[in-house]
Amino acid sequence: MRARETAAQGWRRLKRVLTWPLALLAALIILFEEYAWDELSAALGRLAAWPPLAALERRIAALPPWAALAIFALPAALLLPVKLAALFLIGRGHALLGVLIILLAKVGGTALAARLFALTRPTLMQVAWFVRLYNGFVYWRGRIFERLHASAPWRLAHALAGFFRRGAQRPSFWSRLGQRLARRWRRRP
Repeated sequence: MRARETAAQGWRRLKRVLTWPLALLAALIILFEEYAWDELSAALGRLAAWPPLAALERRIAALPPWAALAIFALPAALLLPVKLAALFLIGRGHALLGVLIILLAKVGGTALAARLFALTRPTLMQVAWFVRLYNGFVYWRGRIFERLHASAPWRLAHALAGFFRRGAQRPSFWSRLGQRLARRWRRRP
């Protein structure tokens, strides 16, 4: 009986140690999804100014509901083999390359899924079971966000994102120096 209690205490301790970093990772992933969804969709939308892509987007937006569902599932189906190949590379000792591929697949897949959802949403909302699933997803996502926003890992991830965002907006020493030199150069007689 004593060994079982010791094992249970060890498990609780391990759970406590692992929960915070995993919660931080989940918060960072959700933060990425929350902010990147609209931005990546808009970025792909800007590419649609190219006439062949604009024509393709018009055709996708005009698809019937069953085809819109198939198109919306396309990013997940296309990226599964890529992610499996990345895991294979990680298993073969190419961890950096594998992780880089997974990150690029995540960004690309999110961008494609966001754009396809923007194009097919009116059609998808004609499918009753999709509307029920979507409304359920939105409800549970809201509940999860409420809990997540109250957690310490979320606040830390949000603070880190704000820190990096402010740092990216603030001109660096080198850019300020370059601007100062350019102003002096223009004022030269």
